[in-house]
Amino acid sequence: MLLEVAHPAAEDARHDLSVFAELERAPEHIHTYRITRLGLWNARAAGHTAADMIATLEKYSRFAIPQSVTVDITETVGRYGRLVIERADDGALTLTATDSAVLAEITRARKVGELLFEKRGAHTYVIQAWARGQLKQELLKLGWPAEDLAGYTPGTPHDIALQENGWALRDYQNKAVSNFFDHGSGVVVLPCGAGKTLVGAGAMATAKTTTLILVTNTVSARQWRAELLKRTTLTEDEIGEYSGQVKEVKPVTIATYQILTAKRKGEYAHLALLDALDWGLVIYDEVHLLPAPVFKLTAELQARRRLGLTATLVREDGREGDVFSLIGPKRFDAPWKEIEAQGFISPASCYEVRIDLPEQERLQYAASADDERYRLAATAPAKLDTVKRLVAKHQGESILVIGQYLDQIDELADVLNAPKLTGATPVAERERMYQEFREGTTKVLVVSKVANFSVDLPEATVAIQVSGSFGSRQEEAQRLGRLLRPKESGLPANFYTLVARDTVDQDFAQNRQRFLAEQGYSYTILDSDTLVAAA
Repeated sequence: MLLEVAHPAAEDARHDLSVFAELERAPEHIHTYRITRLGLWNARAAGHTAADMIATLEKYSRFAIPQSVTVDITETVGRYGRLVIERADDGALTLTATDSAVLAEITRARKVGELLFEKRGAHTYVIQAWARGQLKQELLKLGWPAEDLAGYTPGTPHDIALQENGWALRDYQNKAVSNFFDHGSGVVVLPCGAGKTLVGAGAMATAKTTTLILVTNTVSARQWRAELLKRTTLTEDEIGEYSGQVKEVKPVTIATYQILTAKRKGEYAHLALLDALDWGLVIYDEVHLLPAPVFKLTAELQARRRLGLTATLVREDGREGDVFSLIGPKRFDAPWKEIEAQGFISPASCYEVRIDLPEQERLQYAASADDERYRLAATAPAKLDTVKRLVAKHQGESILVIGQYLDQIDELADVLNAPKLTGATPVAERERMYQEFREGTTKVLVVSKVANFSVDLPEATVAIQVSGSFGSRQEEAQRLGRLLRPKESGLPANFYTLVARDTVDQDFAQNRQRFLAEQGYSYTILDSDTLVAAA
């Protein structure tokens, strides 16, 4: 689909298309969307029908929708739910098809046949007890997503309630929690700063059971702990941290992905954590970052209720299908601009600042091998002066300067006379630096990609992205997300990404911007030479 950006209805069309289509390219005038099977099934799982999606296309399309498109959408959406996983009266897991043709097709696949135990009736098979997750993965690959209605273990009951001290879940957070519980497991997609942690707390208060929370790093674990202590009736004695530094197992345990995937003598050393207690709820924070080994472990957790939280379902490794199969389909999402319009996240302006390389650097770039070119362009010394001018322009504001390469981060810290934070910074030191930034003692902080995720810096108003992870869309979304927490200062957010003109740096920048363009953010192109006047 091609969307004409200048059309008066373009904003409404973008909003409605985002339910089931993915933005592929976002140049200035025409945006290109692709409809995929997984996008259609996620939309169906979130409650949207084929008729709804076709009506969206008919409402906005300049031309008549080809019959082949409407038929394909109807048939693809109709595949969801024609295979159902249920629990029989005798406790056995069963797979039931709506018709014998579908059953015959899937049972002919060797990898599916190995997971089925015995036939019961015309359209039903008993599933191997351990194969619930693996079966869903294999069926998705065949184009037949199974609807999992087999239920979940309640886990060990544990009383958890939300504190009633002058706050309450927002309407969209309540809807996210209720949609999740209506379906049992799945993913909630909300913008950075829109309170995904509070959705997790709401789910815990609804489930009232022992809970395992998996997070990206130790700093994130401690932020979850602080938020749960503030927002729920849980006490410090009820919340454990399971990380590289601490190994506590309590009714609510917060563990890092790193510790769960750590190996000793070729074996996962901390796998016992998954069965340490009878967990009734497993929460995956930043589910788009779930490491590949955790998918395999999650395949064995299908009897436990699973909640994935993320700002974007985009995965750079293409494993969105595994999130769909093993965590669950998308159960709720709220467009970024919709939450912004309600005043729950800050408005933000995005700028792409294009920088010309000096002739000598340009020649060096041209003569370099392909695998060296991005680093040369991304770390171009010409970017340093632009960073200094932007910091001066926003003097007095809380500014994050973000880089990908450690030598570049060292240079930036020296040039700006600012503290730097990288993966090598001890956790206690990181927490101190973040706190000084929150309090305003530190106004400029130079950070590596360790600050991309799950870091709450509500007063940050400016982010200057000097270099990034090639064309990572989810990283761009996370970096803008550092600025979207509502601010006491009332200052708007400004996100700058610095790009070396006519290099692969510029090509990757266009790809990184795709997800944010899908959410309604547009990038103003600035020339570094006229930066101060233009901005």
